[in-house]
Amino acid sequence: MSGWVCVAGLGPGAEALVTPEVSAALDQASDVVGYVPYVARVTPRPGLTLHPSDNRVELDRARAALDMAAAGRRVVVVSSGDPGVFAMASALFEAIEADPRHVGLDIRILPGITAMLAAAARAGAPLGHDFCAINLSDNLKPFAIVERRLRHAARADFAMAFYNPRSASRPHQFARVLEILREECGPDRLITFARAVSTPDESLRTVTLGEARPEMADMRTVVLLGNAQTRRVGRWVYSPRRAEDAV
Repeated sequence: MSGWVCVAGLGPGAEALVTPEVSAALDQASDVVGYVPYVARVTPRPGLTLHPSDNRVELDRARAALDMAAAGRRVVVVSSGDPGVFAMASALFEAIEADPRHVGLDIRILPGITAMLAAAARAGAPLGHDFCAINLSDNLKPFAIVERRLRHAARADFAMAFYNPRSASRPHQFARVLEILREECGPDRLITFARAVSTPDESLRTVTLGEARPEMADMRTVVLLGNAQTRRVGRWVYSPRRAEDAV
């Protein structure tokens, strides 16, 4: 039997948010590869081998999956959320580019519900107009790039979704992010902290930039910043579908 690789998004946490397409691929898989907590979400069964690994070995993980598929295995590489959003799909293609022997393999990318979209749905519709997503981690890019992109996005009046806002190894950087956003957007802009959305640990909090504090975020938090027109309607937050030129 010919091997294949699927890079699959498991969604933000709840099993109900895993797509039928991803569930079907997992049912057919001989091997599941991924970061330890994501592999732990896959139910063991006879004939399925689980390959959990550390979070910072994405290329090693991708190479292993490709080698197994080339040997005839049916491999699912799991990511949380969507595999194309700061996740394993890019790592897989990076590995293929470095080793073109695998370019002809049967490869499929199976989309999932991203954390930012799950969080936005819980909050209302804060991403209801033009928006961008920025990974605040500087593991794979200098923090100077993060700062530059923040300023340009704020000046363009995008709503923004922030991934990986604050970790134990870089607790100070999110304070700088909030400082930049207050400089560019003022203190009244709405910002939502959505932690562990769709899991039993879920929490959601919307404040103004002036009220926001770095400790409101951790690595399980997606942070959503509204644009200049984002507003509250009761307990909901939304960005109107029409934009007004403030210049």
